[in-house]
Amino acid sequence: MPSDQSTWLIAVPNDGEAEGLFQELHSKLSHLSKFTGLAQFEIPSFKTGTLDSLIALSEDIPKQDTFFTATVAKTVDTLRSLLNNDPAKLAQHILINEKGVDDYLLKGWKWDEGRYGVQKGLREIVDSLGKEMASIDNAMKAKLNNYNLVKGSLTQMQRKKMGNLSVRSLADVVSKDDFVQDSEYLETLLVAVPRALVKEWHSKYERLTSMVVPRSSTLISSDDEYSLFGVVIFRRVHDEFVQTCRENKFIVRDFVYSEEQLIKQREELDTADTTEKELWTELLRLSRTNFSESFQILVHLKVLRLFVESVLRYGLPANYIGLVVKPDPKATKKTFNVLQTHFTYLGPRSNRSTKGKKGEGQEFIGEYQSLMDQDFFDFVLFEVPWIVY
Repeated sequence: MPSDQSTWLIAVPNDGEAEGLFQELHSKLSHLSKFTGLAQFEIPSFKTGTLDSLIALSEDIPKQDTFFTATVAKTVDTLRSLLNNDPAKLAQHILINEKGVDDYLLKGWKWDEGRYGVQKGLREIVDSLGKEMASIDNAMKAKLNNYNLVKGSLTQMQRKKMGNLSVRSLADVVSKDDFVQDSEYLETLLVAVPRALVKEWHSKYERLTSMVVPRSSTLISSDDEYSLFGVVIFRRVHDEFVQTCRENKFIVRDFVYSEEQLIKQREELDTADTTEKELWTELLRLSRTNFSESFQILVHLKVLRLFVESVLRYGLPANYIGLVVKPDPKATKKTFNVLQTHFTYLGPRSNRSTKGKKGEGQEFIGEYQSLMDQDFFDFVLFEVPWIVY
């Protein structure tokens, strides 16, 4: 039973009644109370190759399928993160050649002959798809890592500007006028005082140690939790003053005023902010492009996989009809049951005896018969998961 969170790609032998098959199936599915979509597409007539090569591909393609699906999913996750998980914005970027996923699959899907010519061997096409997807995955990793480094650096800088006056950066709080300048003996210390202890600070600070300049306490800034005061002391009592403040729950901030350093910090923040915005735009653009590319590559692999499994299942001639079925999640079982019932006639063909007169196709399936030890539906089905929903 396939998932209720996927679109199904199906292959069945083409007996020359493709149009009638589609109409009949569409009629049956349309009678369901809940049904989303059905479409027909052409499965190309690839070069079949040898039985051994088909079996090898049948074993290898699922691994590629897993990697391809994961790459598409990671690209969607990146877009979702960049767009703050906004479904409306995400829908504007989850497009394949400017079409939505459903339209791409259900409205005239065609094999891209220009990129993946069917005159090439199956293995060559699979390898080509794999190289393209690996290139997309590597490009996304490099760009995402670069963006995350800059974003992390910016976040760290911005975090320093957050919080209360006992912990946040004071670079944009103080000014040159708040400090004693160029004194060999005096220095200005910045002290964060809990709001509840402000009166106590005023009554105590001059006597916390010796050599505190009287009436030198100046309120610089306040927030909901702390008030920041500047106080002038003699350098020789610095350590003693800091310790006594700590004992009284006054927090001396470790801050040395430097005009050059403050300018440098502001420039670094501005640069990081600008770079982050630029990289965000680049990553968004790349993710949008790579989603379109990677989803197309994934679907092409699925269709090629349909072909390989169909040949192994039904034998030659390799002429198959492709169907896209998008079930309603609430009617998945009913939709699948309609398909099973409709294609029951294929049962004997996919598990037929090889006795009697053998044609080319029967010889082929006869060879493969001994290797088929797992259960199959009467039709070939692979799923395209709803990664984007």
